[in-house]
Amino acid sequence: MRHTDSVPAHRTRSRRWLLPVAVLLLWVFVGGPLGSFAGQLSSVQENDNAAFLPQTAESTRALEKLVAFADEETIPAQVVAERQGGLTEADLAALEGWAPEIQRVAGVADDGVRGPLTSDDGDAAQLVVTLDARDGEEIIDAVVDIREVVADPPDGLDVYVGGQGGVLGDFIDAFGAIDGLLLGVALSVVLVILLVVYRSPILPFVVILSALLALGVSSAVVYALARTDVLDVNGQSQGILFILAIGAAVDYSLLLVSRYREELRDHESTYDAMGAAWRASWEPITASGLTVVLGLLCLLLSDLSSLAGLGPVGAIGVGGAVLAALTLLPAALVLLGRAAFWPFRPAYGSPHRDAAGLWGRLARVIDRRARLVASVTALVLAALAAFAFTLNEEQVPQTEVFLTEVDSVRAQEVLDRHFETDDASPVQVVVPEAELGEVLAFLAQADGVARGTPQAPTVFPVPESLEDPTVPRVVDGDTAVFATLDDPADSAAASETVRELRTMLGQIDDDILVGGATAIAVDSRDTTQRDRALVIPAILLVVLLVLIVLLRSLVAPLILLLANVLSFGATLGVAALAFEHLFDFPGTDAATTLIGFVFLVALGIDYSIFLMTRVREESIRQGTHPGILKGLSVTGGVITSAGIVLAATFVALGVVPILFLAQIAFIVAFGVLLDALVVRSLLVPAVCHVVGPRIWWPSRLSRETDHPDRETEAMLRHRS
Repeated sequence: MRHTDSVPAHRTRSRRWLLPVAVLLLWVFVGGPLGSFAGQLSSVQENDNAAFLPQTAESTRALEKLVAFADEETIPAQVVAERQGGLTEADLAALEGWAPEIQRVAGVADDGVRGPLTSDDGDAAQLVVTLDARDGEEIIDAVVDIREVVADPPDGLDVYVGGQGGVLGDFIDAFGAIDGLLLGVALSVVLVILLVVYRSPILPFVVILSALLALGVSSAVVYALARTDVLDVNGQSQGILFILAIGAAVDYSLLLVSRYREELRDHESTYDAMGAAWRASWEPITASGLTVVLGLLCLLLSDLSSLAGLGPVGAIGVGGAVLAALTLLPAALVLLGRAAFWPFRPAYGSPHRDAAGLWGRLARVIDRRARLVASVTALVLAALAAFAFTLNEEQVPQTEVFLTEVDSVRAQEVLDRHFETDDASPVQVVVPEAELGEVLAFLAQADGVARGTPQAPTVFPVPESLEDPTVPRVVDGDTAVFATLDDPADSAAASETVRELRTMLGQIDDDILVGGATAIAVDSRDTTQRDRALVIPAILLVVLLVLIVLLRSLVAPLILLLANVLSFGATLGVAALAFEHLFDFPGTDAATTLIGFVFLVALGIDYSIFLMTRVREESIRQGTHPGILKGLSVTGGVITSAGIVLAATFVALGVVPILFLAQIAFIVAFGVLLDALVVRSLLVPAVCHVVGPRIWWPSRLSRETDHPDRETEAMLRHRS
């Protein structure tokens, strides 16, 4: 018997199924159970604005000193009652009767419930409840318990629970839709789109399973890091994690599946076809994922931990999507073979149809009218971008960020109608003891200030008169003065008052600190403005470097980056018009444009990467001009489908009735469609066609002349 060290080829081929089976089992039996952590992320959320501020913020430093006065951080909730025509004795008796029960269920101190305080017109009254703010879950539980206590008021009496505690409770309730409804809506929309795209009952479920397992693994990693306080998770970052992981996984899957179907026509063996598809797809998928990951990680430069936390949370989701698209999905597809595409299986030797459809015709239009297409597209985008400067970034009151009617909003409306000032949310001023008299005198006549008095920070409401203030408590040489503002605490006017107080009090003593809910909002807004000036240039630099490495060129990356920046400007211009004239939104948070920029530049560049990596591949074979046209014609369908899928998943954010998420959903969804359908389809290929081989400078390709082969030339001239 003859012996040989080599393994027969047929035996090697017969064992090719072992690796994909092992990969599939690993994902199912390890990644599957990890999916349960997606439903547990809400338990590690932190949604308090104060917790996200940097330690250097003035309101943060004030809060640290104020906690020393009462040995705890507090947050007010307000039980607000209203009866048209005037409160009755029974109404006031009900409020007085609720006070001890609220004190018991909320677990507050003996002086933790104040009131009832009656409005001057006699139509409304309020109880102010001081809650321990150290544990967000306890605040939510306390608000729920308070609402149960007041759930059965006297007939004709309207009762609501609001204040900062009530608003926080409604926020958490709104974000509760993320765990089930958001994911269900996103998956349903994606499934419908995939069924239309693939016209197969099998392939869409394979892609969705891959996306779900990617989300499960990503959620487990995020949960572990949040549980150990390595990163911060809030409601918005959890929602964006779900959308990013699902949307990115499906996008990358579409690219791989498209190339696999293309290779099945040229390879009889499904394993050989997958090998060719994987080798052609891994670089653009990895580069796209890396661009998004690095762009999101630029948010770590933010001083707001809510934004800094969003960066790694989103990056982990995209990383999971890339991993699933390059391991799990190829394993599943190669085991299913051509059956995955049933009933429209791509037969070996069947013709490629990329020149016969819409994208082949569009490629021929660009071949003939490249300068016209580039000029008109750029002018239209620039005209839309001009409206970006009209975007309303005025401060949005906290109660107006809800898109549905909630208890805390109705409570605030009652307070605004019947009470001149918001006693539950005063400005909190930390004053050196030696300057107390001068500060009190200043606050007594300061514009925008109703009254002020030295108090421990847990005492509400502030006494109405400064004639006989209580003896101040002094801690480490400081005392606290609470100044109630004339305007609602979450209004733009109140914020302006805080800015003026900081300026004027700073002239008395640099050590005076102005804190409180309004000051926290001011510091959050100012910090976001600083973040935009730092994070946006960092993202542009990171994306440019990735494109230079990927395309081995300096010119093409600059074209792609400028095109996407123009696309973002156009998107912001359309958003400005839609928010004001279509949706009638009250304003836009400063962080919205920053997050929108991160997503649109990082995600939008994906489609240009998908296009240009194929263009470069074809340019090496046949020259730049035919390479551009061939790349556009063969990637047009898959990139359009990917853009529609990603836009649809972001639209699903609209099920969470929060203004910020609705605006992010619109900006990203519209921007992604603009990138996929206009920038990648018209602007980028047209500009590159005009520039010609010089787009590859300084690589050798920039010195090559076009040499289209007969097959490609015939394809480009074909008339369907």
